Amino acid sequence: MENKTVQIATLAGGCFWCTEAVFERVEGVTKVIPGFTGGTIKNPAYREITTGRTGHAEAIEIHFNPSVVSFEELLLMFFSTHDPTTLNRQQYDSGTHYRSAIFYHSEDQKNMAQAIVKQLQENEVFLDPIVTEITEASAFYEAEVEHKEYYSNHREQQYCQVIIDPKIKKLKQLFSDKLKKTLQ
Repeated sequence: MENKTVQIATLAGGCFWCTEAVFERVEGVTKVIPGFTGGTIKNPAYREITTGRTGHAEAIEIHFNPSVVSFEELLLMFFSTHDPTTLNRQQYDSGTHYRSAIFYHSEDQKNMAQAIVKQLQENEVFLDPIVTEITEASAFYEAEVEHKEYYSNHREQQYCQVIIDPKIKKLKQLFSDKLKKTLQ
């Protein structure tokens, strides 16, 4: 699944509308797909996910060029734009489908994720312990079309302004040198 020019990272940091909006702005990211992973049924629908009974997380599949942006840099952006210390919750969104998780696609990704978490813990970057799960990637199911590019298509909605805008602002502040010029 991975090659030298395009690799895949699968991350869950709460609502996939938020994480998609953040990572589609990163130079070297060629595609961001919102969807579901880490659960027990095949081809789940959003309405099933939100019950919490399927075990899936709202996640994004990031296709990226590692010669432009590394997996490590993506993880640093991930940890900077959501709260990895709240179990099954991101701001107003709660439930197991909003959990913080890294679904690794290789041993290198697993090792990098574990090293970043250890470093953040040792440096006491967060007041509380990091609860982000690090799990081997499994089947990824694309979300329904109405969830794709949600922020780009609904920026005027209060959720986008209150929840997503601050994440993008933080990304711009901390990683301005890693952003696509067209989406800043």
